[in-house]
Amino acid sequence: MVKTQKTKPNQTDRLLVIACGMIAREVLAVKEQLGLDHLQLTCLPAEFHFYPDRIAPAMDKAIEKAKTEGYEHIFVGYADCGTGGLLDRVIEKHGVERMAGPHCFAFYQGMEAYAKIADDDMMSFYMTDFLCRQFDAFFMKPLGLDKHPELIKDYFGNYEKLVYLAQTDDPELDKVAEKAAALLGLAYERRATGYGDLTTEMAQAAKIA
Repeated sequence: MVKTQKTKPNQTDRLLVIACGMIAREVLAVKEQLGLDHLQLTCLPAEFHFYPDRIAPAMDKAIEKAKTEGYEHIFVGYADCGTGGLLDRVIEKHGVERMAGPHCFAFYQGMEAYAKIADDDMMSFYMTDFLCRQFDAFFMKPLGLDKHPELIKDYFGNYEKLVYLAQTDDPELDKVAEKAAALLGLAYERRATGYGDLTTEMAQAAKIA
């Protein structure tokens, strides 16, 4: 019997996901979970979470670069994420799709579930697995809270509770979220969301590709 050797799919056969660095681990987890071998991932800096004005122009360049490299199937791993519709102009320009919703906190919970609690969560400070892992790097040090804890009220005084949207069941991350809530003087709530709509939208994007 002659064994056939599997050939690697070229760029035209692959699905390229250009995502926020904050969800890189989760996209790769979904890729493994669904067996999406033809999915490739590249990310824009996670710090754009704080600079949403940088997302649309950076995505425009990233998509243009991907197309010059031969990618025909591209999916944007961002919701609007504070761009005020500017990201939608970019994806319309290039004829690609993005994650539905206003931000990752919405699609992790699932858009239907989020729509029901959005008003009640207006005064909530969201954390995810990524933000638990990077709490010091993303909040304590940049905001100077490690040296000036008195600033906590200035930054977080308008929040009422911290809601941890847990993608995984990790006791260590739970501890970080609980300590963060105590530090910030907020009530604490944990919601086990898993990957939410990220799973279904990655599956749909991969199917189309």
